[in-house]
Amino acid sequence: MLIPNPDKPVDARRKKKNIEGPKGTFNFITMNGYRIKRQLVLMMSVVFLLQFPAAAAERYAVSSELANIRSGPGTNYEKLWQVWKYHPVTVLNKKGPWFYFKDFEGDEGWIHNSLLQKMDTVISIKKTCNIRSGPGTENKVEFTVTDGISFKVLGRKGYWIQVEHADGDQGWIHKSLVW
Repeated sequence: MLIPNPDKPVDARRKKKNIEGPKGTFNFITMNGYRIKRQLVLMMSVVFLLQFPAAAAERYAVSSELANIRSGPGTNYEKLWQVWKYHPVTVLNKKGPWFYFKDFEGDEGWIHNSLLQKMDTVISIKKTCNIRSGPGTENKVEFTVTDGISFKVLGRKGYWIQVEHADGDQGWIHKSLVW
């Protein structure tokens, strides 16, 4: 809450003040001629900082041909499913050599860090995606993929991404078709 301070001219300086009020002494910060209650500033700062996680999630990709996804951080945990090379994941937590992640569908699981690598990859998210010979719809369709196909990113040009599949096929895909 900003309260005009009639005793001070507007300036760009910031000062701390104790103000006597009917209910006791209040700490204020004076800035540009306004008084701001210190507790309010502190509370707003805490709320702002809580909106952002302490450590940002990191993006990785599967580097092995096939990787097991497990229900917990260890090989003694149940194998939930498998993913192919270049499958992108967002790592949310780490426990020793095991990474807890979320993928493009929101599925979560654990994977050993030796099966991941930091690399730029994408995965198709539409039922039908054309992979073209160049960056633009005027270019020839080289092949078509369904959702859930992972690619390594080779380059970018505007809204187009040059990709390579694990089998070596290459082409260009529009960024609206991938995660």
